[in-house]
Amino acid sequence: MGIIILRMATTSTDWKAEYQSEIDMAEASRLAGNEGRARVCARRAAGIVVGEYFRFHGIECRSASAYDRLKMLLMLPDIPSSARRAAELLLLKVQEDYTLPVEADLIAEARSLRQTLLKE
Repeated sequence: MGIIILRMATTSTDWKAEYQSEIDMAEASRLAGNEGRARVCARRAAGIVVGEYFRFHGIECRSASAYDRLKMLLMLPDIPSSARRAAELLLLKVQEDYTLPVEADLIAEARSLRQTLLKE
């Protein structure tokens, strides 16, 4: 399956504010005891990072969905193993009790993905 190309609208500066907003919401949600919302915000932050990575590398994607972007990132053969691991954790489905099947901090994983992919 080839990568489908479609230009994304976010500019190189917009993504930073959007990313920080999602991280801030994730942290606030965690502090309020809403870990489910914290995970959702962390995934959206990671999706923003992946979108900027694609934009920077001229890889265009069909979807603005964080889930789709993370799945597409995993299809790329040359991503660093730490980015692959973070994307895999961010894509984990919750169990019936709304917890992850492994111990993981998705906020930290979103930050790690930013550092690995964008060197920021």
